[in-house]
Parts: sequence; C-alpha cells; structure tokens
Amino acid sequence: MQNGLLIGGGTTQVHLNPRYANRHGLIAGATGTGKTVTLQVLAEAFSSIGVPVFMADVKGDLSGLCTAAKPHPKIDERIEKIGIDDYHSEAFPVAFWDLFGEQGIPVRTSISEMGPQLLASLMDLNETQESILTLAFQYADDEGLLLVDLNDLRTTLQYIADHGKELGSQLNVSKASVNAILRRLLMIEREGGHHFFGEPALDLKDFRRTDRSGRGMINILCADKLMHSPRVYSTFLLWMLSDLFQSLPELGDPEQPELVFFFDEAHLLFNSAPKVLVNKIEQLVRLIRSKGVGVYFITQSPADLPDSVLAQLGNRIQHALRAYTPNERKAVNVAAQSFRTNPDINTVEAISNLGIGEALVSVLSDGGVPTPVERILICPPRSRIGPSDEDHKASQLNADPLLRRYKESYDPHSAHEEIEARLRNAEDLKRQEALKAQEAKEAQANQRPAARGRTRETASEAMMKSLARSIGSGVGRRLIRGVLGSLMK
Repeated sequence: MQNGLLIGGGTTQVHLNPRYANRHGLIAGATGTGKTVTLQVLAEAFSSIGVPVFMADVKGDLSGLCTAAKPHPKIDERIEKIGIDDYHSEAFPVAFWDLFGEQGIPVRTSISEMGPQLLASLMDLNETQESILTLAFQYADDEGLLLVDLNDLRTTLQYIADHGKELGSQLNVSKASVNAILRRLLMIEREGGHHFFGEPALDLKDFRRTDRSGRGMINILCADKLMHSPRVYSTFLLWMLSDLFQSLPELGDPEQPELVFFFDEAHLLFNSAPKVLVNKIEQLVRLIRSKGVGVYFITQSPADLPDSVLAQLGNRIQHALRAYTPNERKAVNVAAQSFRTNPDINTVEAISNLGIGEALVSVLSDGGVPTPVERILICPPRSRIGPSDEDHKASQLNADPLLRRYKESYDPHSAHEEIEARLRNAEDLKRQEALKAQEAKEAQANQRPAARGRTRETASEAMMKSLARSIGSGVGRRLIRGVLGSLMK
C-alpha cells in the first residue's frame, strides 16, 4: 500500500487514500456492470490493512471471499493492463451472519435498543401511532420493564390500552390506535422480524475483529432471504449505523477507518421514507465519519439517493448506466455532474459506453479534494469471484467462536413476564379482598340473632312465665271462693 488502496487503472492507476476512506463513498451502476466485484475488491483492500468490513450479500455472490482465486487468463490479462506487480490469490477472514440463523451466526437485538423511531419506520406508523409507541417505551422505562422481543412490546401496548385510565391521563390512549399498531406488529412478525428481536443481543464490537495476522474481518450478512422483507433489511442496517454512532468514541480523522460499512441496495432505505427519517440518515452519515466509520452506498444510480446524502459521499465509483428512456438519460446526467470534470473525458458519453468491469472513478486526495474523474479497469479480486463451495463455507462458519455465543436464543424475564405477573397478583389481590368482604358479611349476619335475644324472651322463658301466671291465677281464685263461702254460711 505505497500510494493507498489500489482500485484499478487505465492511463493511470487510481488509489483510495485510507485517511479519507471515512468520508464515505458510492458504488453505482446498472445490473451486471461489475458493482459486486468492485465491492469485493474494496473489501479485500480494507481487510489487508487491518480494517474490518461489514457488507450485505443480497445475491449470495460474496461468500467467495473466504476462498482463494484460481488462475485464469482473463485475470492475467487484467493484471497486465492495470500494471499490478504484487498480485497473488488469497482467502480472506470471513464471518457469516444471518438474521434467520440459517446461513450464518444469528443476529439479534432488543426492542429497547432499536428504539421507537426506527420501529415506527419499520412498521410504517403514522404520527399518532408513533407517539403511542413512544409512550409505551417511556412507560417501560419508568416501570423498569425490559422490552426484549415483539411479545414484550405487544403485551406492554395491550396493557396500556386496557389500563390507561388507571395509569394516568397521559397513558389513556385510543384502543383503536393500539390495535392498529398490534396489527402492524403481526405483519412484521410474518415477514420474519421476530427472528431479529431477542437475546443474546449482538455486540457490535464483534464486527470489529481482526485475525491473527492482523487482517480485518470481513463480516458478510447473508441477505438473499432477507431481501424479501426490504423494510426489515433497511431498518436493520440503519439500526447498525445508529448503534455504531452511539457506541464508538470520537476519533476525528484517523489514519484509516475503524470499520467500513457497505450498504447494498441502498435505494431501499429511501423508498417511501418520511422526511424525518431521511434527515436522520443524513445527520448520521455526516457525523459518523468522526467515529472512524466509512459508509459506502451501493445502488444502480446516484439519483436513487437524496441530494443531502449524496453530497456527503466523497469517493465515487460509477459503472455503466444505460440511457434508453428520458428518466435514464436524466440519471446519467446526474451521475456525470457528481464528478470533478476531466478535460480528456466526456463523462456523460463515457457512462453509457463503459464495459463490464470498467468504471469512472473520483476519490479524495490530499486535503480532501476530489480528483478529476478517471476511466479505469477495476482490479481483479484476489479471492474467488462468485459463491464459495458450500462445504468450505460451512466449515468457516462452524469454526467461528461467535457461533457458540449467539446460536441459542433465550427468553429472559422481561416486560411480558413482568406484566403477566402483575396482572396475576392483581387478580389474586381482588380475590382475597372479595373473600375478606364475604367473610365479614357472614360474620355480621351470624351476630344478629344473639343481639335480638337480649331484648326478647326465649321460648322456655315464655312458657315458665305462662305457667306461673296460670298457677297464680288458680290459687287466687280458690282463696276468693273460700272467703265468700264462709261469709255465706
């Protein structure tokens, strides 16, 4: 790396200066023009100087990075044309990751770490629904409830909907809005989003490993299945960037990046994205470079990205674009205008005439100034072009010590279990109070006859009094009769 990282060459070789690699970049071009190979060449170059890389493999073509390239006449021809004097094939250190845990190490995070804003974007919520989701997060924080998986969030939302009046006016939310959020949760679950939320959660430090020889680990997210859920895919990558920004220290402009992040199919991030989310992405891209992270977007045309984001991308590699329709010609003009002009190259014409593996390139030179655009041949990769042998890929995966750490998921005591326990305790308390009230009522009923006995005669007392009255009356009558009889004689 005498002059930097060699990208390719034509009339002159073009190198990427690692010092400016954290100023981000763009790899653009139509399908089949060589973007994937360019991505592979850059990943190898960064790994060689000890910089870890993260990339999403949306077509299953990047697993060949773990296998050395085989000799080929076309590779020899390109080496000669570019003038590479130190080319050798080699395999690179690769870690495979997969949100579904099928082709790589499972990737998980918690609902709490994702946060309400990204979750609202993931579920495509409106402002009212997003505010309710934010209240649910606030309630969980106040109550010390862990939001780990979708079940925790579902239970918390349902609890707030059912007990909002008891919890306070702030949490007295519309049940209809909560039910709408719950339906969105169900949709995300059906798209496979439930695989992403749980424990053990990913520690992003594990993306920043190096091998024993000091080469940076190339982390490949197996995303061919994930691409069927584009909202989950884009939200996951945006969460990664956000978490990296929050966890990494300020570095300013280091001699080389701490991590390089390749965002393939970048247009998915901005399709139908609300303005507030686009602003967040722009802010994130602008600030994360001071943490030593370089972000490289891969898409078909620069027009796929908002101007506010495109303006942050200092290193640009443009493969061929075809211009058959007015919109396609407009995209070519946008791409041409993004380069610093070179009087020897008609940029608009060149973009339409580039062959496979050719590109127009402009990188940041000393002082962060873009170089004039150059037309070059991209270097051949040192690793295998295309997917690796499945057995070799499996052996790489099984040998990774992180597989043992993340393979098995577990369900901790979190919001769902805690709220269920609170509801059970509340029901038990109600039953106990009802039982006490019933016992008190019965005790009061049993005491009433004893109280009446002190004011009324019992049956035996009445009988004795009656008998006494009868006896008294008979004796009296006999005495009277005796007296009268003696008087009449």
